[in-house]
Parts: sequence; C-alpha cells; structure tokens
Amino acid sequence: MSDKLNHECGIALIRLKKPLEFYKEKYGTAFYGIQKMYLLMEKQHNRGQDGAGFASIKFDVEPGERYISRVRSNDRQPIQDIFAQINDRINEELAAHPEYADDVAAQKKNLPYIGELYLGHVRYGTFGKNSIESVHPFLRQNNWMHRNLIVAGNFNMTNVTELFNSLVELGQHPKEMADTVTVMEKIGHFLDDEVTDLYQECKEKGLSKREASPVIADKLDITRILKRASKGWDGGYAMAGLFGHGDAFVFRDPAGIRPAYFYQDDEVVVVASERPVIQTVFNVGFDAVQELQPGNALIIKKNGQVSENEIIPPTVKKACSFERIYFSRGSDAEIYEERKELGKLVLPAVLEAIDSDTDNTVFSYIPNTAEVSFFGMAEAANDFLNHRKNQYILDNRKTLTKEKLEEILSVKIRTEKIAIKDAKLRTFITEDSSRDDLVAHVYDVTYGVIKPTDNLVIIDDSIVRGTTLKMSIIKMLDRLKPKRIVIVSSAPQIRYPDCYGIDMAKLEGLVAFRAALELLKERNLYRIVDEVYKKCKAQENLKDIDVVNHVNAIYEPFTDQEISDKIAEMLRPDDTNAEVKIIFQTVDNLHRACPKNLGDWYFTGDYPTPGGNRVVNKAFMNFYEGKDARAY
Repeated sequence: MSDKLNHECGIALIRLKKPLEFYKEKYGTAFYGIQKMYLLMEKQHNRGQDGAGFASIKFDVEPGERYISRVRSNDRQPIQDIFAQINDRINEELAAHPEYADDVAAQKKNLPYIGELYLGHVRYGTFGKNSIESVHPFLRQNNWMHRNLIVAGNFNMTNVTELFNSLVELGQHPKEMADTVTVMEKIGHFLDDEVTDLYQECKEKGLSKREASPVIADKLDITRILKRASKGWDGGYAMAGLFGHGDAFVFRDPAGIRPAYFYQDDEVVVVASERPVIQTVFNVGFDAVQELQPGNALIIKKNGQVSENEIIPPTVKKACSFERIYFSRGSDAEIYEERKELGKLVLPAVLEAIDSDTDNTVFSYIPNTAEVSFFGMAEAANDFLNHRKNQYILDNRKTLTKEKLEEILSVKIRTEKIAIKDAKLRTFITEDSSRDDLVAHVYDVTYGVIKPTDNLVIIDDSIVRGTTLKMSIIKMLDRLKPKRIVIVSSAPQIRYPDCYGIDMAKLEGLVAFRAALELLKERNLYRIVDEVYKKCKAQENLKDIDVVNHVNAIYEPFTDQEISDKIAEMLRPDDTNAEVKIIFQTVDNLHRACPKNLGDWYFTGDYPTPGGNRVVNKAFMNFYEGKDARAY
C-alpha cells in the first residue's frame, strides 16, 4: 500500500502442556516457550512496529513467590528490545548462579519470564498515542492469584463511552477511557464476582483460603465470565487473556471481523493472528491450524483442558477483507491465491484503459506488498495474449509461414521492476515545499525500459488518501516519459472510515470522499452535503440499532467510473506530461476473490455492527463542523 496505513495489532499466545523438564530434554532448553514466542511475534511484525509486549505466568508457585513477568517497549525496534531485556535478565541470573544451568526447577523458581503460559503483542500507535502505557499486554493486579488478569488484543470498540459509563455505574473507577482498559475492567469485574462466589462455596465447606485456591482454579467458569462481560460490546476484536493461576482464553467478535487461528497437540496450544505464522514456527501443515470461529472463545484451563465455546451467537460473518488485500502476510496459502485472483479480475478494466495494446504496455507494481496481485494480473495478461496469438494462428493457418509463426510466438507481456523504495526518508523540514520534495524521492525508478509510445500499468494494493500517489509516485513515473500511466488498485474505492482496528478514522482523509465532494460542487448538487448533515444530526441521540448510514447519499449521484476519473484528475500533478488513469477493483470482484472475508464496510458503508453506522455519521458531522476529532 503506497499510502501509509496502520493496522492495530497482532497477538500470540503459547500454553505449554508438558512440564518444563520435558522441553529441556527434547529441545535442549527450558526456554522453549520464550524462543517460540519471539518467533511468533517477529513473524507478525508486519502487524505492528510501534510497540510490543510480552507476559508470562509460572504455574504452581509457592505463596509469596513471583509468578507473573511482563515487559513492554515502544522502542524503534520494540520486539528486539523486549527480548534483549529478557535475555539480559536471564543471563545476569545465570552468570550469578551457574548452578541453575541444568536445573530446570531452579530456573523456574528463580529466573524471570520462564513459565508455562505466554502472551505476546505487537501494535501500531493510533491517534497519536504511542506511550508505553498504551502498549499491550495490560495487567490488572491483585494479591489473590485468581484475580490477576492480563489482556492483549487486536481490537477496537465503537462504544467505549457507553462501556466506560457502565463501569462507573457498577461503582468502579476506571483509570482511562480506552477500549483496552474498559474491556479489561469489565472482564475483571465479573472475574471478581465469580471468584467471590466460588470462595464462599469453599468457605461454607470448611476449606481454608489456601485449600480453596486450587478448587477455585478448577471451577472458575471462563465462559460465564466472558458472556457476562461482553454484553453490550460493539466492535471487532480478537483478544487474549491470562488469569494469574493459569487459565487463559482467546475471544473473537461475533462477526469475525478480526482474525485468530490456533493449533494444539500434546505439547502445546498456540494462537496467533495469522495462520502461516503458526505453520512456520511449529512446522505444521495448513489443515492442522484451525480458525477460531466468530463469537467463540478458545478456553485453556490450567488443568490442560482445551475447548472452543460460544460466547456470543455469531452474526453474518464479515471478516475484514483488508486482511486479505494487504495486512496479513501473503505466505498464507489461501491469501496468496486470493491476491493473485484480485490481480486477474482487474485486468479487463486495464485492457480497456490501454485499448488492449499489450505490445506497447509495461506492467509493474508498487509497493512490494502488491507483488502477488501483480503476478495475477501478469498471468491474466499472458492468457489474453495467448488467446490473441491462438486466434491469429487459426485465422491465418493456411498462409502462415515459419518466420511469421516465430515472430508471433516471440511476443511477450512486458513486465519490469519499475519502482524501488530507496529509503524511509524523514520529513524533518516543516516547510511544505521542502517536505513535499522529500516525499517525492521516497521511491527510485528503473530507467531505460519505457518508450515514449508505452503505457505504464502499475498495480497497488489500494488507494486510501492518495497523498503518496500525487506527491511521489506519479511524478516519479512521469520521469520515465510514458504515453499513459495507469494506476490500478486491487481494492475498490475506500469511501468510509473504519472503526474496528484500522487507522482510517476521518472521512476527509479519503480521496474517494473528496472526489465525490468535488463532483457535487461541479454539478450543483452540494445541497446533498447539507441534507446528509441534517439527517445525521437528527440521529445523534438514537440507539445504535436505530441509526442509519446517511453518508451513502454523498456517492449515490455518481457511477464508480465518474469517481475514479475525478480521483485521477485530482491526483495528477499539474506538471505531469503523461495521461493518467486510475482503475479500482469492483466490490463484486473483491467478493469473488476473497469469498471467506466479506467485510467490505470501508468500500460499501455496510457496517457489520450497529456502532459502525453511528461512527460514519459522526465522522461526517465532524467533517461538516470542521472538528479534527475521532468519531468513536
């Protein structure tokens, strides 16, 4: 994606099923879990590079001994930083106590971070928040082991204020109105209730507090806690939680917006945000990794029992299609094929834009994440060319000479590596003209492969704001002096803000929205903007379930092509010599390519939860009123 677009998070959880001595004997180290957690997090660094966190829990420690360890970082390389801290601490202890080297029991007792249960998290900072306090996992502490709660997740709630107020009504004093804190305190409240009830039962049976502890651990009903806590949640989430005594869970939203996958065998239970991460780190096949079903939680009891339980009845599955287009790594077998299909399906529109003149067209891609879609587009272009060759040969088979046949067969689709991201240049100069010049040099180009008679087709994952296209990419491509530049988006037009975990919160930042506004002005239809505002304002105090997305009306007067043409006009720099066309994927083709991930609200305005309609209307009102504020 040429426009920088952040995704909230990636999660990783490991539960070791065997005693630590088992891993020492089989794998040569009792730090097996830490090493695997490092790999799970590093393989998901694409999901977050602003912060990272790690937490571990030791099982069956004596009262008074430390059993929870946590480390977080918002360093420039946060994953490396937290594991450097972990290694330093462990090595310090081993250097001071050489006798621990082959004594697993002593390592567990005395070394931090080693344990049976691990939780990792990577994140991007959103809305300017990247302090260490914003980095997961979050910890809710208590002197009683069962009441300790560690939470990390890939999620965003649309109704944080409502959830915060519900905690206040319960008599709590949440330290912050953030969705992670609010969710954690909500779970914590019902955890406290559950532990209190179980302790009362034990007390009535004459058990001491120490005797009650293992009974509470065994009987604690995680499913019931999550069902009670999640009432009223509106958002997309895949969240993981650890309880101090050793229970754990991973819980996915009922629309399946955010992804979660798991694998288990007789040695380990592992959860991650992406399937191939688990496949690579644990060397298992595609079919061995299961998708956590929407509305379900994977419950891992301290006694080793694992179950997948329904917490909230699933709704229509609307898994985020951006995961397939861009965010998740393309090494997933399904995602790889889907991205190739996205490239194939957009080719007919490309052929129309270049008048089917593949002889005088060079195909390429930018940035590197668009490479797989490019392969699909190139394959489809080769199929088109082969069909044309075959037809010519059939039509002229009676007069075809060997020389002409060789000439026909020698024609190839021209593909080149045109754009190279040379460096991540820092725009440290605040003057607009100077900063723009720096942005224009983020990419370098390959000279000498484009002729003045050529079309240059460049495929991108998606076009969000269009800033990089206007300030850098189109200017850069124009230096090659092609006749025509065709920018192809493997995703449809992004028309609506996201509120479930993608940093895409403001309408006016979306180039499709700005293009629609320009068209409304040109055609004397700008009154629609006022009408939409009034309708949005009239719904301000309605319950979310009754709110309708009125922002759709902004786009209704225009065809997709009209908006695409206006985007091309707006993003073409004034000093560009080449003709510029911009092509977007259709929503129908997106669904054909990614049939299991039908979440398309950023393209269609069809939000999977009631809170989404409130958010899009609020985002429009903020735009109309000139407020630079988030809509949720």
